[in-house]
Amino acid sequence: QVQLVESGGGLVQPGGSLRLSCSASGFDFANYVMSWYRQAPGKERELVGTISWYEDSTNYADFVEGRFAISRDNAKNMVYLQMTNLKPEDTAIYYCNVYYFDKMYWGQGTQVTVSS
Repeated sequence: QVQLVESGGGLVQPGGSLRLSCSASGFDFANYVMSWYRQAPGKERELVGTISWYEDSTNYADFVEGRFAISRDNAKNMVYLQMTNLKPEDTAIYYCNVYYFDKMYWGQGTQVTVSS
C-alpha cells in the first residue's frame, strides 16, 4: 500500500533553514507528481509546491517567494523540501502528498515551528 513518511521538522529561528524529507513506498514513485502541503493551526491545508515526475519541473505557491525548493531522488524514492529564510508564518505541519489512482495519500506530517 502507499506509504509516505515525512521527517526533518523542528524548531528554527526566523531566517533559518530546514530540509524536510519524505520517504515513499507502495507505488511507482518515479512516475508520479509529488507535492508538499502545509497546515497551520486554525487554517486549512494549503499547497506549498509540486515536482513533476519528468524533468523535475517544479511549481510553488506564491507565498514561497523563492525561499523553498523541492527536489526528488527517484533512485531512493525520496522527495525533499529545502526551506530557507523561514518566517514565523511558515509555522505549520508539513505533509508529503501523492495523487494515485484517484485518491490523495498523505503522510503523518512533520511539525515546523519558526520562532525566536
